[in-house]
Amino acid sequence: MTWQIDPAHSSIQFTVRHMMISKVRGNFEKFSGTIDFTEENPANSTVSVEIDAASINTREEQRDGHLKSPDFLNVAEFPTLTFKSTRVEPSSSDEGKLIGDLTIRDITKEVVLDVEYVGKAKSPWGTTSAGFSGSTTINRTDWGLTWNQTLETGGILVGDKIKIDIELELIEVAEQEAVAA
Repeated sequence: MTWQIDPAHSSIQFTVRHMMISKVRGNFEKFSGTIDFTEENPANSTVSVEIDAASINTREEQRDGHLKSPDFLNVAEFPTLTFKSTRVEPSSSDEGKLIGDLTIRDITKEVVLDVEYVGKAKSPWGTTSAGFSGSTTINRTDWGLTWNQTLETGGILVGDKIKIDIELELIEVAEQEAVAA
């Protein structure tokens, strides 16, 4: 079955250390994707997600501007981040590993997300929705995101490890819509 991400009920968030003493949290406000998921055989599922890099939001305009610059995401040259699954490895009926290719700044690296299938429900509007949670940690330098500053007290301004947390609510695409797409 084909499912689309419901952006009003989904989130892609990240956390990174700042000055080695605190965490800065942010999210991407614009993203879309299609998931082919069959509950009876999750290993055959596929995921394709596109994120608008310029939609990054850390609640601090100056920092967001810097993150959009060539020092980091370089959104003028690389407007999207993408994830395309290569395989799913279920470990139980509701948990598993989602392995795929994450592309940032035209650099593609494999990532592994720990995912949880939360379940399915009928909405009051007659549609069927499914919920998933996922998380992973990446090293930003693997994607060429190497800008940093050394602190006077030792250490660095921006941590290399980025924790990514994803909450997705999917809406089942009617078969006639899926065939027309």
